[in-house]
Amino acid sequence: MNRIQKFFTQIKGLLVHRFFQVLLFIILGLFAYGLMFSNVKPERVQVELFKPAEQTIRSTKTVEDTYKTEQEKEEISKQVADVYSLKKEYAKNKVDLISSIFDSAIEVNKETDPDEDHKEDEDKKETVKTDAQKVSILKEKLTDEVNKNIEEAVFLALVQADEDELKIAKDSTITAVNNVMSSRIAASDVENAKKKVVEELGYMSISGDMKKASTSLARTAIIQNVFFDKDKTEEQRRKAVESVEPIRILQGQIIVEENQLVDRDVYRQLELAGFLNTESTIYPYIGLLLFIFLTFAAFYYYFYYSVSKKDNKYNQLLIFSLVFFLSMATMKTVSILADLKNSNLEYIFPGAMAAMLIKILLNDRLAVAMIILLGSYGTIIFNGDTPGNLDFSMGLYIIFGGLTAIILLSRPNFKSKVLVAGLLLSLINMAFVFSLIFIMDSHYTRMEYLYYASAAIGSGVGAAVLTMGLLPFFEAGFGILSSIKLIELANPNHPLLRKILIEAPGTYHHSVMVANLAESACEAIGSNGLLARVGSYYHDIGKTKRPHFFIENQMSEENPHDRLQPETSRDIIIAHAVDGGEMLRSHKFPKEIVDIAEQHHGTTLLKFFYHKAKKQDESTLEAAYRYPGPRAIMKEVAVIGIADSVEAAVRSMKHPTPEKIEELVSFIIQDRISDGQFDECDITMRELSIVKHSLCESLNGIFHSRIEYPEPDKLGQKVKE
Repeated sequence: MNRIQKFFTQIKGLLVHRFFQVLLFIILGLFAYGLMFSNVKPERVQVELFKPAEQTIRSTKTVEDTYKTEQEKEEISKQVADVYSLKKEYAKNKVDLISSIFDSAIEVNKETDPDEDHKEDEDKKETVKTDAQKVSILKEKLTDEVNKNIEEAVFLALVQADEDELKIAKDSTITAVNNVMSSRIAASDVENAKKKVVEELGYMSISGDMKKASTSLARTAIIQNVFFDKDKTEEQRRKAVESVEPIRILQGQIIVEENQLVDRDVYRQLELAGFLNTESTIYPYIGLLLFIFLTFAAFYYYFYYSVSKKDNKYNQLLIFSLVFFLSMATMKTVSILADLKNSNLEYIFPGAMAAMLIKILLNDRLAVAMIILLGSYGTIIFNGDTPGNLDFSMGLYIIFGGLTAIILLSRPNFKSKVLVAGLLLSLINMAFVFSLIFIMDSHYTRMEYLYYASAAIGSGVGAAVLTMGLLPFFEAGFGILSSIKLIELANPNHPLLRKILIEAPGTYHHSVMVANLAESACEAIGSNGLLARVGSYYHDIGKTKRPHFFIENQMSEENPHDRLQPETSRDIIIAHAVDGGEMLRSHKFPKEIVDIAEQHHGTTLLKFFYHKAKKQDESTLEAAYRYPGPRAIMKEVAVIGIADSVEAAVRSMKHPTPEKIEELVSFIIQDRISDGQFDECDITMRELSIVKHSLCESLNGIFHSRIEYPEPDKLGQKVKE
């Protein structure tokens, strides 16, 4: 174990205690807070009233301009016209008054001029003969206010006219007054309205005095019927004021341009936007602290409650922390360089590096979580040229690139092609950057477009190069078996594989067959098929010490076990598992491969030699002829053990048929279950059923029935024919 591994082993030892786990998250949070502190610090600018601005200043937030809003409300309120209401009852009242005057006149005439039929009642009624007396009687029937407004000549004309003439005058006058009073008559329109009613009455076919009297009464009846309505006017103005949208200084809006004079209005807007506020505010810092606390609290919950295996938990926690440190440091460095050069250099940030590393070293779920975390923090760190404290476009760019990298590495055989994935990611990054530019309707020169494209390509390629460069350090430091490492070990030119091929060719062929079977079965149950394949290549490496003692390497030679005692044969056969583990350790192979070599037989019984020894000595113990183990812990080891036994057994069959193969596979799996070989492995019965189905399919493809060709002499004869 090298120094790096020792160092991380010591740290993992500390992380056993919850105190150090919490401490690690606190350190991560403080580190992130320190990097983002300057990005949320409120900006202060140096401006003076009535002097040119030294720089273009954009609002960093959206605020309401209350002064201009109030000005707008006042202006709108002034534009609302006064509301005048029509008093419709005025027309009815005047019509009723005119009608009452004429009716009263008719009554007076009837009372003062009785006809012949009523002459005998002279004792009851006194005949009125003079017009003055009639006028007096008429006035008594009316009110003093009405009498005051009617000329004397009108009364005289009314009492002198007969009933028919009064009725005609009444109808004409009422009609004319009603027509005129039904329209809106303001104070300034009263005279015109009176002239109009006079015009209408000019066509009456009655005597001159009666016509004058009707006209006079009509003129008296015409009055103002439209009056200023204070309540409705105020209501209209209130609605108009409420409809005014608040005038705001929008986030990103230019308040003052460079070299523009800072007048009072501009100065007021700068003050509203907080640029002139000398009092320091703590809200951005509290917000940042709360944001970091929430994100790391979620990750702490995941690591503490969701990861079951302790050693795996601490490995994941340390790897996650290191990748986070590296990514955040890189992000801040790129941000500082972008600010110094006043360019959009941030698009070159290789955010997908974190997603690639976590995807390869840990799992997809943590990789997605990491890239979302970096994207959210990126919105703060890359906010240099963005109004406000958040650059959402950069956050989207980081998240999109990271998720794309995870998807690309999820494709078959792409884990070994990180650089190819990086090149594809570059093209996708470039397309995404252009999509953001076009959505925001930004206009750039050709050189600027080329600059953006170069930055996007640099981001993808840089992420791939950094991933490939950092992977060996993580693998060495944490003893992680990555896909890239497995592919390196699967290289046929590896010294140990060449050793098997040269010294034990039968074992090599057997290992390749087992690898094919185990890989398919592991992928069928969702386990690591690549680990199963590579582990199968090396699972019998121990046989290279004594290759001719294993039947697959004997070819046509005599079997040396025929001359050996059962216990000697037992020791030789059992030793290959122990020897294989030692050989792999000496070559510094990953622990998983060593475990496969030592555990693929578990504690199974060497039945052939046990029964042979039992015939010689009845007191032979079964335990003496079992492999030392340990039994399989990983699913991959369990599947390789089954595939190892199945391949050897089927190969020994003379005429394997699908039915025989299925029966044999079922027997071997059931035998291992009853022997307790899977008691320490979390493989389920359902998964074992899937493994059985996969093995049968693969074996039927390998040992399918073949065409029986004719003998050589008969074949030659048929060719001649």
